Amino acid sequence: MTDTRETPLISDLLRCPQGPIDVTSFDAGATPGAEAGKKGTLQDMAELGAEMSELQERLFARGRAEPATARRMLVILQGLDTAGKGGVVRHTFGLVDPQGIHLQAFKAPTPEELEHDFLWRIRRALPGPGMIGVFDRSHYEDVLAVRVNRLVEEPVWQGRFDLINRFEAELAASGTHVVKCFLNVSKEEQKKRLMARLESPAKYWKYSSSDLETRANWDQYMVAYNEVLERCNPDEAPWYVIPADHKWYRNWAVARIMLETMRSMQLSWPPADFDVAREIERVKRS
Repeated sequence: MTDTRETPLISDLLRCPQGPIDVTSFDAGATPGAEAGKKGTLQDMAELGAEMSELQERLFARGRAEPATARRMLVILQGLDTAGKGGVVRHTFGLVDPQGIHLQAFKAPTPEELEHDFLWRIRRALPGPGMIGVFDRSHYEDVLAVRVNRLVEEPVWQGRFDLINRFEAELAASGTHVVKCFLNVSKEEQKKRLMARLESPAKYWKYSSSDLETRANWDQYMVAYNEVLERCNPDEAPWYVIPADHKWYRNWAVARIMLETMRSMQLSWPPADFDVAREIERVKRS
């Protein structure tokens, strides 16, 4: 099992500071806490999977045994195209049992979803008791893409910040541990990854010409993310800024933050709701 005594915690190193934020001041190529380098970090990634798996199973077991009081975890992945949301899902959440994961990728709203408030489809996708929910994009698109693309008037998206904070406070109060990860990829690295998609037939399916439209609005997105990180960053639903230029570091950092969060939950196995000694004797006689 991975040593629990390492300091400082990755969740402390990557915790987004509270107050005014300048996203461009964060180094997307940094690797804080990965003193062992790429090779050692990848080895740690493999080793921490065992502890993550056991803690997730405890969480899942509680959800099945005590659904009314069981806790949940919700991991929100936000980032521009090529930041690696899909890569995190494959390499980080692939370390644990898939039956305990609920993954939801949020695309453009459907006509049905547009008939409701912007949080309607989010509430429908929340993880159940004992589950780890993963949002590939989230309700933050309604103060990011909607803002940059001018899909609604400014008073509408401005009013959503308070609604999001109240919503996430409700989640935390009801036993959901909210972990929000901004995958911070640099503009230069994004260009390299887009070119890589065009240079390999195996990656054509990942490419969309709309990615260039988003890229053309890079500066506007940075301003929008500044406000998201400043206005929606309470302790009960914190943002972590994950340097995403190095894929190995990005995946490891999210895994470490997940592990540290699960450790803080002090998860235990649910007690037996039957007479253990009696059942042992019954099995012996069977």
